[in-house]
Amino acid sequence: MLLYNLHNMNLGNNIRRCRFEKNEMSQEDLANAIGVTRQTIHSIEKVKFIPSTLLAFKIAKFFEKSVEEIFYLINDQTDK
Repeated sequence: MLLYNLHNMNLGNNIRRCRFEKNEMSQEDLANAIGVTRQTIHSIEKVKFIPSTLLAFKIAKFFEKSVEEIFYLINDQTDK
């Protein structure tokens, strides 16, 4: 059985890819569509801010994807 050190995990995302698949949508357009600032979208994309569960669901719903298709776990020790 493998044991994972959950302290070294972070939340990665595919938001930038999803924006470009949706006619190269800007961060500003996505922010306006879900009711946050452009800076919030930027910070989430750069993994500097972890969105609330509600915000993660709003982003997934906007792109018509599951939360798991947008967000994924990163093990900072092995995935960098």
